[in-house]
This record gives sequence, C-alpha cells and structure tokens, in this order.
Amino acid sequence: MASQDGIEQLPKLPAATDSHPAESFDDEKAGHDSGKLEKHLSSNSSIASGKAEPDGKAVYDYDDEVQYVNGEPVITTGRDVSRYLVDTRDDHDPAVTFRSLVIGTVFAGLGAALCQIYLFKPVQVTVSTVFLLLLIYSVGVAWAKYFPRAEWVKDTRFARLGPVLHFINPGEFRIKEHVIASLVASTASYGSSAVSNFAVQRLYYETNVEATTAILATFSTACFGYGLVGLLRPLTVYPAEMVYWANLPTVSIFQGKLLSSNPAIPVSDPRPSAIIAALHFDTASNKKRMKVFWTAFTGMFVWEVFPSYIFPLLNGINIVCLATQHVPSAAQDVITNLFGGTDGNEGLGFLSLSLDWQYITSSFMSFPLIQQANSWIGYVVCYVAIMGIYYSNVWNSKAFPMLSTSLYSQNGSRYDQAAVFGSTFQLNDTALEIVGLPALTGSNAWSNLCQNLGIGGLIAHTIFFWGPYVWDSFKQAREKTQPDPHWQVINKNYEEVPWYWYMALLALSFFAGLIVIFKGQTTLPWYAYIISLLLGAFITPFSTLLYARMGNGVATNQLMKMVAGAINPGRPVANLYFSMWSHDVVSTSINLAGDLKIGQYTKIPPRQMFLTQVWGTILGAAVNYVVMVSVVDAQREILLDPRGTNIWRHVSHVTLRRQTPRSDQQRSGQYPQSLNSAAVTWSLAKQLYGPHGPYIWIPLGLLFGMVPTFLQWLIARKWPSIMGIRTDSIILPIIYQYAQWMSAGTNSAVISTIIVGLVSQLWLRRYHPGWYKKYNFILGGALDGGAQVMIFILSFAVFGASGTPRPFPAWWGNPAQGNVDYCNGNGALD
Repeated sequence: MASQDGIEQLPKLPAATDSHPAESFDDEKAGHDSGKLEKHLSSNSSIASGKAEPDGKAVYDYDDEVQYVNGEPVITTGRDVSRYLVDTRDDHDPAVTFRSLVIGTVFAGLGAALCQIYLFKPVQVTVSTVFLLLLIYSVGVAWAKYFPRAEWVKDTRFARLGPVLHFINPGEFRIKEHVIASLVASTASYGSSAVSNFAVQRLYYETNVEATTAILATFSTACFGYGLVGLLRPLTVYPAEMVYWANLPTVSIFQGKLLSSNPAIPVSDPRPSAIIAALHFDTASNKKRMKVFWTAFTGMFVWEVFPSYIFPLLNGINIVCLATQHVPSAAQDVITNLFGGTDGNEGLGFLSLSLDWQYITSSFMSFPLIQQANSWIGYVVCYVAIMGIYYSNVWNSKAFPMLSTSLYSQNGSRYDQAAVFGSTFQLNDTALEIVGLPALTGSNAWSNLCQNLGIGGLIAHTIFFWGPYVWDSFKQAREKTQPDPHWQVINKNYEEVPWYWYMALLALSFFAGLIVIFKGQTTLPWYAYIISLLLGAFITPFSTLLYARMGNGVATNQLMKMVAGAINPGRPVANLYFSMWSHDVVSTSINLAGDLKIGQYTKIPPRQMFLTQVWGTILGAAVNYVVMVSVVDAQREILLDPRGTNIWRHVSHVTLRRQTPRSDQQRSGQYPQSLNSAAVTWSLAKQLYGPHGPYIWIPLGLLFGMVPTFLQWLIARKWPSIMGIRTDSIILPIIYQYAQWMSAGTNSAVISTIIVGLVSQLWLRRYHPGWYKKYNFILGGALDGGAQVMIFILSFAVFGASGTPRPFPAWWGNPAQGNVDYCNGNGALD
C-alpha cells in the first residue's frame, strides 16, 4: 500500500519460526563497534519505514537502520553480511575427498609460485583467492563430468571397480569439496617472510640455507600461528562482525545470500524465490555470473600485457609530468618528487592515474568504506609529511634519495654492512668506528615512526574501544550463546576441534623451530627464540581484531625489530629470525583466521578445516622455497642493486607494513632488501635509537601512538558524535598506517585505488546493491586473476624469472632512459 507521501510502506516481517530463530547480533555502527553489545530485536517487532532519496528512489530502514534501495539491503556491517550476504544453508555434502585434495594441491603450486614471485616485484600483491577458486571450479566440474564414475560400471563385469571409481570421482563437484580445494591452494599462496629471510641470507650473507631447514622454519612459524588462531577462535572468528572483508569475494562466489526483490520476504525464508545465490546453490544464475567472470578475466589478461610490458607509461599517467618537460632542473626535481610515481621510489605519485590492474587490485572493492575514509586521511598526511621532511632536511634527508629503503653511509653511498658484520654475522666494533653508523632516508625514518605509532594506537584502540566486546565474546563462547547464525549451524551439526589439537600443533611448531635454532645458521639464541614466540602471541589478537573488522591491519614488524635489537645487539641475522618467528606468527594467524571464517560461512566441518590448513601450509613452504631459489639465483645482481628495475625489485629494509610493500628507486627485490636493512639497523639499536641516537623518536612512537587514542576515547565518552561524524569511527591506527604508505616503491596507483573504492563501496554498494552483491566480488576476482596469470607468464617468458630478460623495444610509451612517466624530463617526447 502507499502512504500519503507516495512512498511504499513495508509490512511487518513475519515472526521468527523455530527453524529460523530470530537472530541477535553485536551492535556495530558503520562497521565499527563502540564496545557495547546490544541485542537485536526479533523480526516480528521490526517495522519498516520509508524515505525518499533526491532521485526519487525509495530507501527503507528497518532492523537497526538497515537501508534498502529498490528492495535490496545495503550491506554495511558484519551483522548485515551474516544476515543478507551469506547463506546459512548446509547440505552436509562431503568436504575432504581425493578429488578436492588433488585439485587443491595442484593449484597450491601455482598460487605459491605466484606469491613468491611477487615478493621480488616492485609492488607486492596477494594472489587472488577468487581467481584460484574459479579455476578450481572449472577443473572440478570437468573432473566430475569426464572422469569415470561408479554408475558407469554398475551391473557390468567391472562392477567391483565401483568403489574405486567412486573414490576418484564421487559425482557432482559440490560446494564443500570446492572450498577445501580452494583453501588448500590459498593457504599455500600466502607466502612467508621466513622464505624471504632465506633470500636475504642467500643474497647478503652468501649462506645457502638447506631446504629441510627452510621448510621446518616455515612450518614452525605458520603452524604456531595457526595454533594461536585455534585458541582465539571465540574472539577472532565466531562473531558476526569478524568479517575479514577481503574474503567476501570468495564467500560470495561460493554461495551468496541475497534478498529477493520483495522486501516482505524474510531472509530466513527457505523458498527458492527468497534466495539468489552463487556457484553451488543456484546453477541457473551461474551462467550469467560465469560469463561476467570469463569476459572480465579474458579482457584483463589481454590488457595487462600493455601496461606491464608493451606500454608501461599506462602504469602512471600524470598530466603535470607530461606538461613540464622543459622546466629548470630544480623545479623538475620537485615535480618528480611530488608527482612522479611510476618508477620505484621515484616520487609520491600525486595525481597520477594508473591503468595497471596488477598494482590497483580489487582490495578496495572489498574494504568497508569506513576503512577507506580513514586511509584517505592517512594519504593526505603522507603527502605533506614526506615532502616536508625532505625539504626541511629533517634527519639529513637531502643527503639521500627522498624515497628509499636502502641503508646509506653518511656521504650518501651504499652502506658497507659486510665490513661491519663480517662472515660471522656479528658486530665488529672496530670496523663500525671506521665505516660509521648507517643512515636512513627521511621517508624511511618516517615510515618506521608511523609503524610504531600504529602499533601503539592499535593496542590502545583495542583496549579502550573494543575491550568490552572481547570479554563478551569469550563469555558467549563459554556459554555457547554466540548469536552468529553460521556459528550456530556449525556448532549444532559438527564436532569442534578440541583445544588440545591446537596445543599439540603449538608444541610441534615449537620443537620444529628449536631444531632450526640448534641445527640451522640462524645465530639466534634459544631464549630469544622463545621470547619471539611470546611476543608474536601477544600481538596476534590485536592485529587480527583490526584486520577482521576493517579488512586491513597495522604492520607490527617494527615492534619485533625493536625487541630483537634489544635482545640481540650486533646480530643482524639473529634479528631476521627473531622477527620471522614473532611477526610471521601474526601474519599467518590473520590469514588462517580468515580461512576459518570462510569455513564457518560455508559450513566446513572444523576438524576437516584443521587438516586442510596444515597440509596447505606445509605444501606452500616447499613451493615458496623452490621459487625463491630460482628467482634469486637468476636475478642476483638486480636484486642487490639499490635501484633494481621496474620488473624486479632490489632487497632492502622496510618491514611488511602493508600488502603492497615498495622498493628502492623502486624497483626490484625491495622486500628482502628491506628485511635486511631493518635487521642491520636494529642490531645497532643502542647507537641509532638510543637516548643519544639520531632516531630516538622512532621507538618513542610506540608510546606516543597510545596517547591520542586514549584522548579520543575520553572524547567519545563525552561526545559520541561531532558534526554528524561518530567519534569512534576515526581509527587512528589505520591513519598512521597510511600516513607512511608512499614512503617507498611505486606510488602511481594510489588515486586509482581510491576511485575503484568509491565506485564499488559508495556508488554500487549504496545505490545499486543488487548488482553489487551479484557481481562486485566476482568482477574483482576476475580482474585480479587475468592480471596475475599474465604477470606469471611474463615473469618467466620475458621478465627473466628463470633466465635472461627480454625487454620490449623502446618507444615513447616505453622510454629507454629516465622515468617511464617522464617526470624527469627525459626528452623522449621531444
């Protein structure tokens, strides 16, 4: 019926039935929890109201401010995801089968190889899980269709082969097999800083770590993190607001839960008309979705060869750079520092537009808008701070490149760490007096400071804003009252993994690490190894909470380096391994917790999830090591060069501060180089970061990062909203993280990622929610997949991953000298 103002009024939703109980959820406004838990009202007391947008579309608000556009809910909070995007359906189909393990293992090799290659690229990106799962789906369907099945030999003389054929091909390729195969592949694809440490030793210390040692070390770090995840499940996996937003493309494609066009039908209605789902729950709608996927995949696969190989100018088109080819050299330097960004460590890339999807990625098609809004503040701070630090000569910045992660001598030359630490990997005080202390670029020092601010802010934010939520989550787990409907299905139908399984995994991981300590070339004392694990265990819940809620975390490796330097002064290799065990525990915990959430959404039996992830971790360790050796041996000189190339990046000293670490003058091998540089500088912690050191403010940032968050909490208690903005929606740790985002590497893609995020999370999600739920995530996965497959092919075919590179002939879109975006006035356009 219509109201007097012409806006349709929705009827009350039917009362919840016993089979579909009314759900109660933690209150989370705009994707952010103020810390107080409020029970959601049962649906039979929810009354819809309508209001008009300027364009005349009706927007319906009910059930705690859920908005509807054209009858489709706008997904905003974790509660909305659980109710409207993900289906509680469980068909009890088999999960771990011969077929799922074989397919998962094969694609684990591809995913792990891609991940390891990107550790040596100018910008590190993650391997798209959506890309992997859709390829796995195609292979699984083909397997089910073409492999012999038991019914083929039924009532024939070959009937006795029926059980064997059923074991090989159990019939239709269903959702749980698909999930298991995909998680094996994605778990192996996460990569590990452990393998990067071995690359550092191979490059900088001429130490070839044995394969057995490498695999044991990787297993130790990853599985210790997984053991922690298991113990922290009630806090970091079970609740509805623990979304892991970057995983939504995966879940949406496996199976999605969308309202029908009739808002009067409740989301719990089991009728087919109430659900529009994805790959496995609605095959009729698959054709169009798969058509969108393969069209986008093919288009991006073809396109990516242009910006990455034939026409690299497309990676960063900057009008200012193109228009200032003949300005005086002094002005040209300033323009390059601010507007340049296509080459590694060229500049901040301000106003550059990138058309290279391998660097844009689909991440911002998943991150909640609140996370993106905080990142924009960080970007602005980053532009101002880095330019200000350099041109005001803070930390003697003008003696070095504006952007770099390398270590320098005071005269601006590359620092001779071999002379200072020698073949024993320990500090030689006499040599240090001769060579002098290493220096950081201003941007690198700022990056380290921001990381410490972010760690302090993260700890304070979790305690002050999310403390009550933490307590209530564990209380709900103990009493088995967790309201998330997906957890309720799992808890009802399957046996949970006993806590002692995870404790046993922790013990195995601990002893595997001890073997590496005593038998490997780590120089790390056993007591420091134990401290590193304890430190990682302490930080893990803080980092995982932020990542689960916002889709992007805060790099905590800087804290690990600080503690390592205090415990192991003068031992850079020992500091590498200390950071590996402490930081890898955090990073693998986040990744594996996200996989557990996928398992919860898709109703995978917890015990089978456990075995799947352990297998994927071991497999990934082996493949990552093999690929690392191949790339390092083939591109050794380029990876050691502080400038590198725009294909392979050199290896220096930033930490894993984001999903896309950068490089020095960009370019190749920067991530391993950054690990080495950080290990060297923090092994000289007393001299560099002590009370009389040049970088004393960097460790103090850990404390200073807590104070503003505490003040914000006090303000939020007094004024929950200021000028229409919720006070607690300002997340300082994220702002700190992005305030150093452009301190190294290729920066030309920043504006493009913002545009992609606005189109996806503001325009599509808010004004076209139906299209958003059906195609947003599958489109992002297709674009990622097409770009990454082409990069994988080009890496070995022409970029020299396994031999001699074959560069594309020079032309104005691929200049042979100077910066690709012409910000240095290289004359190629004359």
